[in-house]
Amino acid sequence: MSALMLARSNWKYVILFLLFLGWSLGNLDRFIINYAILDISKDLHLNASSTGIILSSFFAGYALMQIPGGWLADRFGFKKVITIAVLLWSLFTVFTGMAWSFASIIIIRFLFGLGEGSYFPSASKGIAGWFPQQERSRAMSFLLSSGTIMGVVTPILATQLMQTISWRSIFYIIGAIGLVITVLFVFLLKEKQQREKTETSAIPAKQMTLKEIIKTPMIWNLFIAYFSIYAINWGLMSWMPTYLAEVRHLNLTDIGFLSAIPAFVGIIGMFVSGFVLDKLPDGKDKTIAAVFGLLMGIFLCFMAISPSVGMFIVFQSAVTLLFSFNVILIASAPLKMLPESVVGSANGFINTGAQAAGVLTPMLIGFLVQSFGGSYNAAFALLIICALVCAISLFSIRPPKVVVDAQNAVK
Repeated sequence: MSALMLARSNWKYVILFLLFLGWSLGNLDRFIINYAILDISKDLHLNASSTGIILSSFFAGYALMQIPGGWLADRFGFKKVITIAVLLWSLFTVFTGMAWSFASIIIIRFLFGLGEGSYFPSASKGIAGWFPQQERSRAMSFLLSSGTIMGVVTPILATQLMQTISWRSIFYIIGAIGLVITVLFVFLLKEKQQREKTETSAIPAKQMTLKEIIKTPMIWNLFIAYFSIYAINWGLMSWMPTYLAEVRHLNLTDIGFLSAIPAFVGIIGMFVSGFVLDKLPDGKDKTIAAVFGLLMGIFLCFMAISPSVGMFIVFQSAVTLLFSFNVILIASAPLKMLPESVVGSANGFINTGAQAAGVLTPMLIGFLVQSFGGSYNAAFALLIICALVCAISLFSIRPPKVVVDAQNAVK
């Protein structure tokens, strides 16, 4: 019996690894087009504005699916929703390689985003179900570290593959890998059958509705902060390969290796942030995150005026490190402060902010660059403003009333 109980308690790590594996694929799918777009733009004869629209089209579908995806996970369980999500986005990865025109790739990337949109809120639901409250920031940091790991792998992998095989073949291969992972999810991913008796929660058992979640001021603070910080992230990730090629005059191989450096720093930041956040007292973590938002704005300014590529990468690495802490705080806050029954919906709503930034930022930067004759100064100014908005929003966070009332009830 004890061996069986041990196996069940350890299964949460299997679940977390599977979620990490799936999200690694999702990040690879999203990131690789930022490099493939260099060849896609040549093949389809696209200008900067058209390129920005393609990079944004994925996020339009992805953002639209955040709240429905979270609600579906709360209603039907995370396994079903997340497995279907991986299946759908893997199919549309293959279809991306079949794109024949500007219009076709816009439609395919939009549908791709719809397919992938359910993953993160469903994964949040899975973490809340399998991990006790005091371990959720660490679990979330491990899940989100897949993005930073793929940030290291993707530039090197993509730039090397693009010199050996076509961009179409790259998407075919990644899509096939996704179908294999779908099969793994069908057989190995499990719902948590029973909550552990020993876990305590500051949240009352009362079921919250989606309307009540959206009316909570803290949720809007997190939404705005997530939008702002991911505007910086998607802006840098989607346009840095093009910026380094056109402004800093680097070749494809150099771009791949240099782009991996900030992402490697981000891996360390993700893991450290999860452990630190689980130890920090309530309130102090948000103050630190707000200060980090201000520092991000300063380092973005340094990036814009950097005299050398080396210093540019150093400052970008600093931005990535600060970004890692804030992302973990924002993503794990609902897991700690809201009832488990609505975690999927809450994180779906908050993550809509991040993906709305993904819709707007690459496209807006494309328009700014084209409007200013190829200069990226206006684009950096936009990202610096986003860092300030993130800091202000995090400074303004107050715990939701339902949490305060529950804590008083416990006392």
